[in-house]
Amino acid sequence: MEFDINKLSSLIEEVSSYEDIELSDIPNLDLYMDQVITLFDSKLSHLRRNEEDKILTKTMINNYTKAKILMPSTKKKYSKDHIVLLILIYYLKQSLSIGDVSLLFKDMIKNIESSSDESLEIEKIYESFLHIKKADAVNLQEDLNKKMNLVLENTKDLSPKNLEFAQMLITVLTLINGANTYKRLSEKIIDDFFTNYKFK
Repeated sequence: MEFDINKLSSLIEEVSSYEDIELSDIPNLDLYMDQVITLFDSKLSHLRRNEEDKILTKTMINNYTKAKILMPSTKKKYSKDHIVLLILIYYLKQSLSIGDVSLLFKDMIKNIESSSDESLEIEKIYESFLHIKKADAVNLQEDLNKKMNLVLENTKDLSPKNLEFAQMLITVLTLINGANTYKRLSEKIIDDFFTNYKFK
């Protein structure tokens, strides 16, 4: 039995239509830790693989602060800058080590703590990221449809017995190979650029 390309297309559509936390979703007033966690749970719960998965916890926030990839709270409250950084950390830590995230953020954190101008900059960086992320989602369906057709083409001579299993396995291997390639490229950029970059 061949795999159902329409079913895979609907999965692609589901994954690429996930909503993000927009800047307008983040209150302009500072929030307590519990309120930050509630915001993440309400806006990003669709990214959980299982019901018991946690998007953000108090321990995570405290660990990010200890690792110096997040500024300490001010009077136990977290600003819009904190929340934007927490969102970026959430995305990055899906593939990168905390050490790599630290290389990306450590100098920027120092600048944010010492300059109000940097606050606006982190919001602009986040907004730019969201625009590119949305543009990528539009291209994702087309790219993945091409991959699915390649899987069908390259499995046409396989035995019909357990054909669907073979096609699904090759699909996962192909997707993971793409993810690994992007991850390795990201690590190379971190090693070659961010390791020696001096924040201005």
